[in-house]
Amino acid sequence: MSSKKASISEFSIIEKYFSNIGQSKGVSLGVGDDCAILEIPSDKQLVTSVDTLVEAIHFPSNSSPSDIAQRALRVNLSDIAAMGAEPHWFTLALTHQTGNEEWIYRFSKALERDAKKFGCTLVGGDLTAGPLSITIQVLGTVDRGKAIKRSGVKEGDYIYVTGSLGEAAAATFIFEKPLNLSNPLPKSSIDRLYNKFYRPEPRIKEGILLQNIASSAIDISDGLIADLGHILSSKSYGANIEFKRIPYANFLTDVADHDLIQKWILSGGDDYELCFTVPKKSVALLESMIASQKIQACYIGQVSIDPGIRCYDDQGKLLNIIKSGYQHF
Repeated sequence: MSSKKASISEFSIIEKYFSNIGQSKGVSLGVGDDCAILEIPSDKQLVTSVDTLVEAIHFPSNSSPSDIAQRALRVNLSDIAAMGAEPHWFTLALTHQTGNEEWIYRFSKALERDAKKFGCTLVGGDLTAGPLSITIQVLGTVDRGKAIKRSGVKEGDYIYVTGSLGEAAAATFIFEKPLNLSNPLPKSSIDRLYNKFYRPEPRIKEGILLQNIASSAIDISDGLIADLGHILSSKSYGANIEFKRIPYANFLTDVADHDLIQKWILSGGDDYELCFTVPKKSVALLESMIASQKIQACYIGQVSIDPGIRCYDDQGKLLNIIKSGYQHF
C-alpha cells in the first residue's frame, strides 16, 4: 500500500483497522506485504470482479461510513453471485480526504461485519488521500466449467428475476427529493428502501443453485432493460417481457405514480438482483425450487430471435421504455 498524507500514519491505519477483516481459507499471505498469496484448489476456477464507488455519484455525500462500506462490498459480491461463484477474498483501495480516524473506524467495523457475514477476507489494497472513493475487487471460485456466462443464452429461453425491483431507484429519488405525502410511509417501508440501496443482498446462494439450471445470468445494476440487453447482445437476440410479471413492492404506489414506478422497475438500476435465462428443459426444476422456497424468483418473459426488448402492459400493448441504464460518460 503506497504512502499518502493522512491525519495519522497510513500504515498505522492499515494495521489498526484493516489487518484482520474476515477469516477465510486459502490465504497463505494477506494484508501487510506487497502482494497477497492465495491458494486455489485444482478443481476450481478463479473469478474476479472490481467496481469503484465515488461520493456523490454512487452514494449521497451525507452517507454514513457504515452505509458506504456495506454498499461497496455488497455490490461487488453481486457480480460474483451472477457467475454462480462463491466469494472468498477481496482487496480495498480507499481514497479519503482527511484520514479521519473516527470515520475509518466506523467504515472498517461495518466492512468487517459484512466480510464475516459473506465469508470473505480482506487480503490487501491501497490507502490514499483525496476525494472519497472506494474500489473493491472481489475474488472467488467456481467449480471448473460451471460458471454462468452471459453468452450461454439461447433463443426460446425463459427469463427470470430474483427478488423485487425498483426500490433502490425509489430510494435514490427520495434522497434527492424528500417525499411530501399526505399519508407518510410507515417506518418499515422507509427502512426497506434504505436497506435496498445501502445493503442490497447479493444473491450468492441463488447463483450457486443456478449453476446447472441457468443458461446465462447478470446482476441488475444499471436497470433491468439495460442489463438484460447485455445478455441478449452476446447473441444478437431480443426478448418479450410482461410488465405485470415483474415483482415489485406494493407500497411503491404510495410513493409515485404508475409511470415513475415503471421507470424505476425497468430502468432505475441499483437493484442487485439477478436476471437470468433458463432453457425450457430446466424450467420445471426451477419452478419446483421456487415452489419449495429454495429460491425466490419470477418468470417475466422469453428470449426471442428478433432483436430488441419489447415490454407489454396488462392489455398486451407495447410500452414505451427507456432502454439505456446509467451512463458515466
